[in-house]
Amino acid sequence: MENFNFLLFAPLCSFLAIVFAGFLALRVMKRERGNEKMQEIAEAVKEGARAYLKRQYSVVAIFFALVFLILLWLSIKGYLVIFVPFAFLTGGFFSGLAGYIGMNMATNSSDRTANAARSGLNNALRVAFSGGAVMGFVVVGLGLLDLSIWYWLLNWYYSLHPLPQGMDKLGAITSTMLCFGMGASSQALFARVGGGIFTKAADVGADLVGKMEAGIPEDDPRNPAVIADNVGDNVGDVAGMGADLYESYVGSIVATMALAVSAGLGIKGVTLPMVMAGVGVIASIIGTFFVNAEEKAEQGILLKALRKGIFSSALLIAIFSYLIIKMLLGNELIGVYWAVISGLLAGIFMGISTEFFTSDSYSPTRFLSRTALTGPATLIIGGLSIGMLSTAIPVVIVASAILLSFYLSGGLNNFNLGLYGIGISAVGMLSTLGITLASDAYGPIADNAGGNAQMSGLGEEVRKRTDALDALGNTTAATGKGFAIGSAALTALALIVAYKERIESLGKTLDMNFINPRLISGLFVGGMLPFLFCSLTLGAVGRAAGRVVEEVRRQFKEIKGLMEGKAKADYGRCVNIVTKGAQKEMILPSLLAIFSPLFVGIFMGLEAEVGLLCGALVSGFILAIMMANSGGSWDNAKKYIEKGNLGGKGSFPHKASIVGDTVGDPFKDTAGPSLNILIKLMSMVSIVFASFIIANTLFK
Repeated sequence: MENFNFLLFAPLCSFLAIVFAGFLALRVMKRERGNEKMQEIAEAVKEGARAYLKRQYSVVAIFFALVFLILLWLSIKGYLVIFVPFAFLTGGFFSGLAGYIGMNMATNSSDRTANAARSGLNNALRVAFSGGAVMGFVVVGLGLLDLSIWYWLLNWYYSLHPLPQGMDKLGAITSTMLCFGMGASSQALFARVGGGIFTKAADVGADLVGKMEAGIPEDDPRNPAVIADNVGDNVGDVAGMGADLYESYVGSIVATMALAVSAGLGIKGVTLPMVMAGVGVIASIIGTFFVNAEEKAEQGILLKALRKGIFSSALLIAIFSYLIIKMLLGNELIGVYWAVISGLLAGIFMGISTEFFTSDSYSPTRFLSRTALTGPATLIIGGLSIGMLSTAIPVVIVASAILLSFYLSGGLNNFNLGLYGIGISAVGMLSTLGITLASDAYGPIADNAGGNAQMSGLGEEVRKRTDALDALGNTTAATGKGFAIGSAALTALALIVAYKERIESLGKTLDMNFINPRLISGLFVGGMLPFLFCSLTLGAVGRAAGRVVEEVRRQFKEIKGLMEGKAKADYGRCVNIVTKGAQKEMILPSLLAIFSPLFVGIFMGLEAEVGLLCGALVSGFILAIMMANSGGSWDNAKKYIEKGNLGGKGSFPHKASIVGDTVGDPFKDTAGPSLNILIKLMSMVSIVFASFIIANTLFK
C-alpha cells in the first residue's frame, strides 16, 4: 500500500502542475492589454508565431509518420516491443504540445506586460514571470503525465501478458519507456533548430539594416523585420526551449528508472525519480510566490527577486527529498540523497557561473564592453575569449557532480548503484524545472513587451522599465541555457550507461578497452559531430539572415514615406522569408543526429558507437557552453553601452557592440542550445535501435 501511494504521487503532481499553470494563465489573461496599437502589434506577433508553428508541425508530422512506420516494421520483425512506435509518438506529441502552449501564453503576455509597466516595475515583472511560469508548469505537468500513463499501462499489460525474453517486469517497463524519449528528443531538435534559425535570421537581419545602416532604434515600427524578430523570440526561445527541457526532464527520469533495475533497487528505486519530480512540482509552485521586486529598475534587484524563487524551491526539495529517500530506500541507501544534493547544487552553481560571465553586473561583460572602444574586431575576440574561459567552471562543476553522486550513493561497493546515483543527480538538478523554466521563458516575454512599448510609442519611463526587464531576461536566458546544458550532460551520461546496459541485456559484451581502435575511431567521429552540426546551423542562419537583409533594404528603398513614418512596412514578407528558410534548413542538422548513430553502429561496430556517444557528449557539452556564454556576453555588452555607458546609443562603441551581438545571436540561440538535444537524441536513437544494430553490424 505504501508503494501504491508513492506511485500515485507522480500523476497527482502532474495534474497539480497543469491546474496551477491554468490558474496562472487565467490570472495573466485578466490583465488589461493596453491601447489599440499595443493590441494590434501583439496580434501580429501572435498570428506570425501560430503560422510558423503550424507549418513546422506539418513538416515534423511527416517525419514522425515515417519513423513510426519504420519502428512499427521493426516491432513486427521482433526487434522492438510493439509499444515502442506508440511511445515514440506520444513523446513527440507531448513535447510539441508543451512548446505550443508555452508559445501561445507568451504571445498573450507581451502586451499585458507592457501595459503593466505603465503602472510599475514589479507589476510588469509579475505578469511576465507568470506568463513564463505557465510554460514551466505545463512542461513538468505534461512530462509527468506522459510518464505516469505509460508506467501504469505497461505495468497492467505485463501483469497479464508474457514478458519479453530475458526480462523481468520492471526491466520490460523501463526499457520500453526509454523509447518515448526519442520522440521527445526528435521534436525538441526540430523545434530548437527550426525556431533558432527563424529567430536569429530575423534578429540579425533587422539589426544589420535597421541599426547599422539606417540608424533607427531597436524595435522601431519602420523596420520591416521587427515583427519577424518578435515572432522569433516566441517560436525559438519559448517553444524551442520548452520542447528542449521537456525532453531533458523525461529523459533523465526514464534513464534513472532503467538504471534502478540494473542496480537491483526494484520498484522503490524505479519509483523514486518520478516521486522526486513530483516534489519538485510542489516546491516550484511555492517558489513562485517569492518572486517580487522593488520599483527601482536595476538588474541586480530584479535578479535577486527571481533568485528568491529558485533558491527557496531548491531548499524545499533538499528537505523533502531526504524524507522520501529514507522512506523508499531506507537508511542503508541514504547516500542516494547526497547524489540528489550534488545535482541540485550543480544546477545552482551552473546558473551562478553563467550569470557571472554574461551579466553586465560583473567584470567579464563590462570588460568586453570596453573592447568596443577599439572596434568590432577586438569585441569579437574578447567575446570568444570569455566564452572559452567560461567553460572551465561548468566542466569542474559537472565533473564534481558525477564523481560525488557516484561515490556518495555507494558506487565503491556497488558499481550499478553508483551509476544510479549519477542518474538521480540529473533528476535532482531538473527537479526545480518548473520555476527554472519560468525564469527562462520570462525573458522573451519581457523582450516582446519592450518591442511593444517601443512600437506603440509609450513613454520613456515605461521603456526604461521594459529595458530593465529585458536586460534581466538576457541573463536569465543565458542562465537557463547553462542549466539546460549542464542537465543534458548528466542526462546524456545516464543514457549512455542505459545504452550499455541495453546492449548487454541483448547478450552482447562490449570491449571498453580505451586502446580499442573501434572505440577510439568512434570518439573522433563523436567529437567532430557537434562542430559539423554547428556549421550547418550557423550557415543556415547566415543564409536566411542575408535574405532578410536584402528584403529590408528593398523596402527602405522602394516604399515611399517608410523612413519618415508615413507608410507601413510589409512585415509579412520578412516573416514568410524566415519561415521558409527555417523549414528548409532545419532538416539536414536534425537528420544528422538520427542517422549518425545508425551509420557508426552498423559500419564501425558497437564499441565505436559507445565512442561516438562519449565523444559527442564531451565536445558538445564544452562547445555549447562556450557558444551560449559568448553570445550572452556580447548581447549584454551591447545592453550595457545602451544604458549610457561608453558613449551610449549611436556611438562608435555601440555600433561595434551591435556587430558582436549579431555574431553572438546564432551562437547563443541556435547552435549552442541545440547541441544539448543532439547529444541526448543520439543516445536515445542508439537505445531504440540497439537490437537492429546488433543484428546488422558488420563487426559481429
